[in-house]
Amino acid sequence: MAAVATFVLGLAMLPAAAQDPRQTMNPESIQIGLSTDRVAITADFTGADLTIFGSLENADPLINRQGRYDVIVVLEGPSRSIVVRKKDRLLGMWINMESETFLNVPVSYSVATTRVPQDITDPNNYRQLALGAENLHIEPQDKEGNPATLKEFEQALRERKTALGLFNMRVGGVEFLSQSLFRASLPLGPNVPVGTHKARAFLFRNGVFIKENSAQLAIVKSGFEQSLARFASNHGFSYGILATLLAMLTGWLGRVLFRKD
Repeated sequence: MAAVATFVLGLAMLPAAAQDPRQTMNPESIQIGLSTDRVAITADFTGADLTIFGSLENADPLINRQGRYDVIVVLEGPSRSIVVRKKDRLLGMWINMESETFLNVPVSYSVATTRVPQDITDPNNYRQLALGAENLHIEPQDKEGNPATLKEFEQALRERKTALGLFNMRVGGVEFLSQSLFRASLPLGPNVPVGTHKARAFLFRNGVFIKENSAQLAIVKSGFEQSLARFASNHGFSYGILATLLAMLTGWLGRVLFRKD
């Protein structure tokens, strides 16, 4: 029995011994840092570019010289529940007929890559990593609903987000500045949502996923909009009264200005 046990143990040790010592001792890793961790936006905000810097650690010089490292950087917005409605024509009018609610959907999702996605890795890896807007897991509230209907509404959600610029991809948006340093540029659209965003960087070597790192970015309102939002949050009753009085005043002024004598 001792001989059999020794033989089995020897087989179990073979894969570990066959690994590249450099990968065992010094596995590659990736680090990132944002150009700023807080972005303040005002009513006249028209968009901007967010720059993310990063570095590869313990990179293999040969693989680096051959350009076989790839980086994908994602900026994912806060998650919220979203209702998708379908309009149909009824009696000559377009009205909302059906709707589906999806849970924990990122309000925005931007991707930057070193090159076109199909040249970095295969589709299975993207699905396993939930990487890319088309691979995001979108959970319906009605899990018992018709699968075909849910699929239709889910696809409409992705297409609408893309049309609004909230789901986007920038091929070549990640650029290596040296063998170990890189820079990623991601767009912040004028409709970028307020909240905590998460930047994530994925490292690939020869099409194989190696490591991920992340950092957080806070997007906040500033100026009058922020003061108004803070007042509404802290003094809801007073804000409601003021909003009602303002509506009444606006209506009265409109009547005075546009009345016909």
